[in-house]
Amino acid sequence: MNKQLLLRKRPEGLPSSDTWELVESPIPGPKEGEVLFKILYVSLDPAMRGWMNDVRSYIPPVGIGEVMRAGTIGEVIASNNSKIKVGDYYSGWGGVQSFTTSNGEGWFKVDPKLAPLPTFIGTLGMPGFTAYFGLLDVGKPKAGETVLVSGAAGAVGSIVGQIAKIKGCRVVGIAGGPEKCQYLKEELGYDEVIDYKNEDIKDAIKSTCKEGIDIYFDNVGGEILNAALTRLNKRARVVICGAISQYNSTTNVEGPSNYLSLLVSRSRMEGFVILDYVSQFGQAAVEIGGWIANGEIKSKEQIVEGIENFHDTFLRLFNGNKKGKLILKIL
Repeated sequence: MNKQLLLRKRPEGLPSSDTWELVESPIPGPKEGEVLFKILYVSLDPAMRGWMNDVRSYIPPVGIGEVMRAGTIGEVIASNNSKIKVGDYYSGWGGVQSFTTSNGEGWFKVDPKLAPLPTFIGTLGMPGFTAYFGLLDVGKPKAGETVLVSGAAGAVGSIVGQIAKIKGCRVVGIAGGPEKCQYLKEELGYDEVIDYKNEDIKDAIKSTCKEGIDIYFDNVGGEILNAALTRLNKRARVVICGAISQYNSTTNVEGPSNYLSLLVSRSRMEGFVILDYVSQFGQAAVEIGGWIANGEIKSKEQIVEGIENFHDTFLRLFNGNKKGKLILKIL
């Protein structure tokens, strides 16, 4: 049977377990031109929280009664498509379920001989590409600049900091708790770290970014974004990747009240959506893969087994109980 996680209601605040329903249905058979994927790994991302809201966004919301949208790695177990072979592995939008059919559009072949399969929805997948294009195309780092990264121990932030180091920048990471901060400094090579749970964020940014901030890569929004804006250097770039601190808010989103700092410093604040870079994913994969092979980038995945554990695992995105990329293994 095909186990499927269906969206049953629009959550308010942090999603409760009854936001979804786990159901079983017959395994679908591939039609002419289609293939049947057995889903092996599901990517858990903060953006999934936004996809459940019935609001205008860069992608339509998940419909009530639909399979919860998610990036996945799947194995082809049946094929009526001459271009896709049984036994091959692909990355695509398979959703939180055990099996799915597709004509292959939007799915990309991956090679487990080059890297472990979970890496292709982590460092060699959407999070890694988000870090790559967000920093290099939007942030445009130059050697010697100071890069401040929030959510620095997460799937995207951890790669942003490492790429910034490769490009010769001084990197300061913001994370929650001593363990994560130690991970950033000792394992990933960050120059300085800020523990937002145990330090005054304004004072800490001032002391670690004495010469100001040239690039702020923002994954959290809210108070930390506000504090970073006050330390911008002239012509600084603020890269808006996400705002995880605001996703479960039941009141108005806390906006950047210090936005006039952009005027004073002649800086820019720019958002981006990784789906705009799909045609360049191959380029990113080659370069990131090279950095991994050379030991310049370390990839970390946390894998939890069982579709039945989706809700508890999903909450880890927001309670801080993770480092690197969070992945659900479908058994």
